[in-house]
Amino acid sequence: MEYRLNTPLKKEDVINLKAGDIVYLSGRIFTARDEAHARILEMAKENKELPFELEGSVIYHCGPLMKEKENGWDVIAAGPTTSTRMSKMTPELLKIHAVRAFVGKGGMDNVADSMNEKAVYLAFTGGCAALAAISIEKVNAVHWIDLGMPEAVWELEVENFGPLVVGIDSHGSDLFTDVRNKAMETYSKIE
Repeated sequence: MEYRLNTPLKKEDVINLKAGDIVYLSGRIFTARDEAHARILEMAKENKELPFELEGSVIYHCGPLMKEKENGWDVIAAGPTTSTRMSKMTPELLKIHAVRAFVGKGGMDNVADSMNEKAVYLAFTGGCAALAAISIEKVNAVHWIDLGMPEAVWELEVENFGPLVVGIDSHGSDLFTDVRNKAMETYSKIE
C-alpha cells in the first residue's frame, strides 16, 4: 500500500502501516543524529524541557549540509545517515517521547519491541541527498547548533518527502531482520 501522511502523526497513522508499505510525508520533521539523541535523553534525566515538540513527530537520521543566507538557511543536501548508531538510544527515547516515526538508512537493531503499537522505522535510500533536499520546502528552525551542522536538530518543512519504505512496523515486522535471516539460511545451505 502507499500512504501520504501529514505530521504530526497520530498513533492510528502508524498502526495502519505494514512492513513494505510506501510512505510520503508532508509537514514538519526533525533531523537528529547521535549527539542530538544523547542530549534529548540527558535533558529528560535533568527534567528540562526541549526547545521543540516531539509529540507525534518524525525524526530523520540525517546530517544535512546547509548554507546560511540572509534570512535563514538553504538545504544543499539532506540524505539519510545509518540508523543503527541510534538503536541503543531509541527504546529509552520512545519511553519518554511520543515520536511516531524514524527515517534513515540501513535499518535499526533491537528496536521493534519498543516501537510496538506506537512507532515505525521508515527506510530512505542512501545516496539520495539531492532528492531529499528537493522535498524540503524550508528550514523552520535550527536547535543546538553548538553540536555542529550535522549534529544539530534541524526543523524542516517537507512536502511529499519520500518514497520511504516501512522497514519496521509497529507490529514487530522487520524487513531488515527478515532479509538477514533469509540470507543466513541460504548461506548455510550453500555450505
